[in-house]
Amino acid sequence: MRKLFGSLAGLCLVFTGLTFTAPATAYAQDQAASTTPPPKVLQIIMESLKPGQGGNPHVKTESAFVKAMTDANWPTHYFGTDALTGRSRAVFFVGYDSFDAWQKDMDATMKNTSLAAALDSATVADGALLEAYETSIYTYREDLSLRGPIDIPHMRYMDITIFNVRPGHEKDFEDLAKMYMAAFQKIPNAHWATFEKMYGSQPSGSRFISVTPMKSLAEVDQEMIDGSGFEKSMSADELKKLRDLTASSIESTESQMFAFNPKMSYEPTWANADPFWSQK
Repeated sequence: MRKLFGSLAGLCLVFTGLTFTAPATAYAQDQAASTTPPPKVLQIIMESLKPGQGGNPHVKTESAFVKAMTDANWPTHYFGTDALTGRSRAVFFVGYDSFDAWQKDMDATMKNTSLAAALDSATVADGALLEAYETSIYTYREDLSLRGPIDIPHMRYMDITIFNVRPGHEKDFEDLAKMYMAAFQKIPNAHWATFEKMYGSQPSGSRFISVTPMKSLAEVDQEMIDGSGFEKSMSADELKKLRDLTASSIESTESQMFAFNPKMSYEPTWANADPFWSQK
């Protein structure tokens, strides 16, 4: 959804070595459609790396987590990514069906003494490479998402845009997002999943993120073309409403690009549909 707000910026004048102890439940997959719905509860784990500790040094410590989960044949999974923009960091995504599922997974992990010990050992080694570590919890906003279910196994990149919404203006932001959703329904390849932050550090107001997995970075080029066509398709009154809603609701935005890393992922078995994930 970065392309949506970014394309009107001139008009609007605004607009994770996994060191956690509870891997999440696997994303449920719609086998018939070969797509994966976004999780209802999304845990995002961010690890900021010390200078020179990215690449192979971090992959090595992360592989200990993957091995621990594999040896335990743990039924929950996660995807690891490397940041291509911004500061050096790795970000991990784990999905849950509910908060209850999250608790049950943590409880089960603690009861499995061999797995807990392996994760503790991996955490010590991985922690030596880190400058900072942060965990956040988001919930899926299907009402603000467009074609959220996608073919995750064949994705290679992830575009994430953060929207910091002014206190008391969540409704304006929702109205704005829905205007874009209605307009981009006409563009077949446009898709994104929107999540709202529930737990974790953040400034005043609310935070939403728009997640767009991509098969290649060529999709960014297409987004720019689609965004240009989108502006031209709107009337003067519609553009004014977009400007007003953007100015009233959005405090700031930030977009970052990430690349999936199979060596830092404990992916579900259905991801093996693409040999990319066998690169361990």
